[in-house]
Amino acid sequence: MVASTSFKPLRVVGLMSGTSMDGIDAAYLETDGESFVQEGPALTVPYAPVFRARLGAFITAAPDRGASPVEESLEAELTDLHASAVEHLLETMGVTPAAVDLVGFHGQTIWHRPADGATWQMGDGQRLADALGIDVAFDFRSADMAAGGQGAPLLPIYHAALAARHALPAAILNVGGVANLTCVGARIDDLSGFDTGPGNGLIDDWVSKRLGIAMDDGGAVAAKGHVHSDIVARLLDHPFFGMRPPKSLDRFAFSADYVKDLGTEDGAATLTAFTAASVARALADCPGHPQKLFVTGGGRHNPRLMALLTEYTGLPVASVDEIGWNGDALEAQAFAYFAVRCLRGLPLSFPGTTGVKKPTCGGRIAAPRAQRKTAPRAQRKTKSA
Repeated sequence: MVASTSFKPLRVVGLMSGTSMDGIDAAYLETDGESFVQEGPALTVPYAPVFRARLGAFITAAPDRGASPVEESLEAELTDLHASAVEHLLETMGVTPAAVDLVGFHGQTIWHRPADGATWQMGDGQRLADALGIDVAFDFRSADMAAGGQGAPLLPIYHAALAARHALPAAILNVGGVANLTCVGARIDDLSGFDTGPGNGLIDDWVSKRLGIAMDDGGAVAAKGHVHSDIVARLLDHPFFGMRPPKSLDRFAFSADYVKDLGTEDGAATLTAFTAASVARALADCPGHPQKLFVTGGGRHNPRLMALLTEYTGLPVASVDEIGWNGDALEAQAFAYFAVRCLRGLPLSFPGTTGVKKPTCGGRIAAPRAQRKTAPRAQRKTKSA
């Protein structure tokens, strides 16, 4: 990618709340939306348990999109939490909102139905712009789906911008609730990406149901269990794995019913192996035969999953942090990058990433309707990313 010499990099905050529903990542980035990327501070604001439970119940019900009192209340609270996350980040930086040119707001995915050409990211871009007094880019997936794409994954173009600093080709695996793979070839034209299957989602659901905990922290539960390879094989019979990429899926496309008769530890071990095995299968569709797999997202903090990725793929597996990327902030940074591309009318999705027929722009810009007022504040524990 060759950056435009006439476009000055913007100061942007990117926001991401993933399908793991653990909280909001906020990251500061200076970028021209092309080759210039300078990362800044980032933090994570966890969802309060009560809010996470409400959000999870709403998502599990998978309602059709439409106004309802519950939906409107949840969306307003979700948006205000994102406004607070931006404020927390700016406070840690010691700057005011006037120091930011743009915010990239992904919102919370409620469902993603590529077969129906529909996706739903909850979040009110206009409300966020009004609260912060900053222009907000949002609704990044709809244009791609309207043009015949899958609406996901969007991350490959940002991965490619970062990978340009290193020797190509590269394979970058993002493990959130769902896992997706970016394959960067010798040229930007070789860029491809697709969902590989489950990420942490099934594992999180399993330990939540059995143990009442949010996640298998460090893979400790799975490490004590036995992998039932016959069940992994049956899970891999799902039609999704017979599809050629580009392809994407919903957080709830897979079920843990296959392991319902197992003990807690064996179930966790088997579902963790399923994630690793599905990645190994996906690598066969990654052009360029990558020699190493770099992992980002929450999954890289799970040593058991990382070990199984090495075992099933036969490749060296490393965290993206080893090459200087911030794996906790990467998705939030990406949406800051996408916000600038939206503003500039540069494409977010490509035939090799979402299956759209031609490179397609995405996103909408909401400008504040009035002078900034005090943004909603939510007292939340934060952690540095």
